[in-house]
Amino acid sequence: LGVMHANGHGTPQHYGQALRWYRLAADQGVAAAQFNLGVMHANGHGTPQHYGQALRWYRLAADQGYAGALRNLGVMYGTGQGTPQDYVRAHMWLNLAGSRGEKVAGEQRDSYAKLMTPQQVAQAQKMASDCLAKNFKNCD
Repeated sequence: LGVMHANGHGTPQHYGQALRWYRLAADQGVAAAQFNLGVMHANGHGTPQHYGQALRWYRLAADQGYAGALRNLGVMYGTGQGTPQDYVRAHMWLNLAGSRGEKVAGEQRDSYAKLMTPQQVAQAQKMASDCLAKNFKNCD
């Protein structure tokens, strides 16, 4: 229902209703709903734009290995939205997103790698490997 309200499929577009339905599902641990709440907070749809809230919802979805959330975390760390800019963490999250099939994430990761030292890239790769070993739980 959240997607239908957000996109105006079968019902007039209404971000407030989308937010309501996403929140109900997100509170039950549905990763797609957590991701969509992150998108709504990042874009200010149905709620004031708030990168910190977007980051929070993306992290919950990322803990479940949700590829879009992994990618968006990488972008947020790379650009410093809602968090201090950190290319190592950006690289790590984008590397993880790529491992889950996000095609654009690899290109984004490589663009950040060009701004990093070889030691930073190695650190990011180790962090991604450790995260995978923990099944995406408590990565950072």
